[in-house]
Amino acid sequence: MQPQEENARGTYGATLDAPTLVETLAHVFDANLAAARYGELPTPACVWGPHGIGKTALVRELARSRGWHFVEVAPAQIEELGDLHGLPTRVDTGSGKAREGRTAFLPPEWVPREKGPGILLLDDLNRADERVLRALMQLLQNHRLYSWALPEGWQIVCTANPESGDYNVTAMDDALVTRMLHFTLAFDARAWAQWARGAGIDERGIEFVTTYPEAAVGRRTTPRTLVQFFRQVASITDLAADRQRVARLAQATLDPSTAAAFVRFSCDEVRALPDAGEVLDASLPQIALEIVSNASRDASNARRLRVDRLGLIIARIEAAIDVDGYVPGKHHAANLKALLASEEIPRDLAMRLHRTLSRRNLGALVRDRAVSKRLLSEVPF
Repeated sequence: MQPQEENARGTYGATLDAPTLVETLAHVFDANLAAARYGELPTPACVWGPHGIGKTALVRELARSRGWHFVEVAPAQIEELGDLHGLPTRVDTGSGKAREGRTAFLPPEWVPREKGPGILLLDDLNRADERVLRALMQLLQNHRLYSWALPEGWQIVCTANPESGDYNVTAMDDALVTRMLHFTLAFDARAWAQWARGAGIDERGIEFVTTYPEAAVGRRTTPRTLVQFFRQVASITDLAADRQRVARLAQATLDPSTAAAFVRFSCDEVRALPDAGEVLDASLPQIALEIVSNASRDASNARRLRVDRLGLIIARIEAAIDVDGYVPGKHHAANLKALLASEEIPRDLAMRLHRTLSRRNLGALVRDRAVSKRLLSEVPF
């Protein structure tokens, strides 16, 4: 049997950022609960994505936010099918005749017992042995094995790594793939930054990721390892003064290129850049533009504009306004209009800042003919 057609990177389904995936899974869960009223079993979902991107944490947090039961099991740890079905035990029928006894099974400890709603997470499903995958097919379709059944109200979610050749995984055939709905989780720096601020991640780390989002996905560098690293350096007040320790911790956690980029960024670049208040509170739009322009120039070549520095300044401004309770200051509207209309600010950065304002219902701050003309103009090919 030929495998079902995959995405280019060895995954299945639409590619979604974390907030969109959470919204979509919530819809799937609600649709499954509605279908259950008509006697239909819930359709499992499978979340694909590279290692360390947050698939497991996303499902766990979704269960917690709904107040649902949550059980996580790794099929790769199941070596024998007996570990899946449980231990057999003899059941006496009461006739007193041994030959009329029956064999029943004692389910494994992880099998849910309480009535739902709940989520059973089969984590890294395609890391399991092929025999275990085949055995799980009935569970995915019927919510039961011959030895035990999921309680009412439970739903199944799986996670999986891409079948691209980069991972030691077991390929799923069509019979298994078509038992589930499939989605691919992609890293999105903005969505990650929103989560990271709520999780107490060091702001210096958040700035690095939003400035260099492409550095967040690699072999050793993943959102998971970045969080590990940022937790390690959070207690270091002056990263530049403790540069060697920062470098050692970065090299212990991240790809060499990412480690070097963070050290260079945190110890050299960030110190010279203005914070959001300096730009937003400037007394004149021309002063705000000069602050941004001067900080974005290369020290060795004053004519060379550093887009990465510009990106960090814009990210700092976004972070300042994209919070509950933000109140525009006296000069904020004029300075924001000047930034958005300036040809020196790359159009994609200007659009990003404008989307943030619109998302926070602050579009009126920058309702201006020059801004509209620039952002709505066609991009030349």
